[in-house]
Amino acid sequence: MDLERILHAVDHTLLAQTATWHDIQGICDDGMRFHTASVCIPACYVRQAADYVRGQLPICTVIGFPNGYSTTAAKCYETSDAVYNGASEIDMVINIGMLKDRRYDDVRREIDDIKRACEGRLLKVIVETCLLTEEEKIRMCEIVSDSQADFIKTSTGFSTGGATREDVALFKAHMKPGKGIKAAGGIRSLQDAEDFLNLGATRLGTSSVVKLIKNEQLGSY
Repeated sequence: MDLERILHAVDHTLLAQTATWHDIQGICDDGMRFHTASVCIPACYVRQAADYVRGQLPICTVIGFPNGYSTTAAKCYETSDAVYNGASEIDMVINIGMLKDRRYDDVRREIDDIKRACEGRLLKVIVETCLLTEEEKIRMCEIVSDSQADFIKTSTGFSTGGATREDVALFKAHMKPGKGIKAAGGIRSLQDAEDFLNLGATRLGTSSVVKLIKNEQLGSY
């Protein structure tokens, strides 16, 4: 198992409502130590975290989280604020009701509006697969592929389910080349992480992988 490959794909995540600055410092320290892809944290800590890591680690935050039904204007403001505070990656939640109403052009338009607010930063689009039909998942692959966003992402981790191997394989089959796939939610083992990468994910949203590797290292002494 290639632990370095896994760690370099991890968005080391802490989005619990009870997260304190001490907790955020801890995952930033781990992210810098293990060279994770980023840390994914609540927007209220972005400026402190960016100042703390001093460019050694990308700071990711979430927009319209976790339900996705904020107005587009509100999501764009959240994005602009996060970018101003030092975020280098943005994970947005789509308006799921809009998708289910088949307002596909509006879904695409919102994604592109938020991408413009990113001012060149990476944008990942959370589609919350556990709430979608297979047809809707495929449609979101098409929408994200044709949008200005950089990644499609499975889940918030706050709904009824997280990433599945089947969904990542589905994304891989339907996303256009050049777009990334992020598996998130329920990645609790190193085998999970490796499986998702082998299926086509290029990022992993997880709070568990770094802890597991730290424990594995401790066990080797």
